[in-house]
Amino acid sequence: MFQSTFRAASRSAAPAVRTFSTTPRAQLARMSIVGRLGTAPEEVNVSGDRTLIRYVIASNHMKGEERKTSWFRVASFVSSQAQKDFLMSIAKGSLLYVDADARMDSYTDAEGNKRSNLSLIARNVDIISRPKVEEAAETNEEGLVQEAAHA
Repeated sequence: MFQSTFRAASRSAAPAVRTFSTTPRAQLARMSIVGRLGTAPEEVNVSGDRTLIRYVIASNHMKGEERKTSWFRVASFVSSQAQKDFLMSIAKGSLLYVDADARMDSYTDAEGNKRSNLSLIARNVDIISRPKVEEAAETNEEGLVQEAAHA
C-alpha cells in the first residue's frame, strides 16, 4: 500500500526547481570552523559607526607527530555594545565554533607575486569551552598549601 503511494508521488513530482522565489539564486560560500582562539580579539573602527573585531582561530588535524595546525583569520562586524563586549571578552585558548561567509581574494604583492587570501566574515560565534585557569597555590617545603599573606 505505501509503496504504490510513494511511486505515484515520485512519478508526479516536478523536477527540483526554485519556484518559491522570483529572486535569482545567491552565490554562497560558507565555512564552519571549530578551533582555539589564537590571539586576543582586536577592535578596528572601519567607518564612523561600524566596528570590526579581528581574531585568529587555530584548528588542528591529524594526531601525534603528524599533527598540523591551520590558522584562520576571522572578522566579525558588531552592531551593538553587547556584541562587542562578548567578542572582546573571549579569552585566548577558548574553543570556538565559528560559522562564516568565505571569499577568496587575489592580489599582487609589492614584489610582483600573485597571492590569494581567504576572507572569513563571521555570522555566528559560539564558545564551546573556555581555557582552564589553574591558579598555582603556594606550598611550603612539606608540600602543604600556604595561606595568602595579607598586607
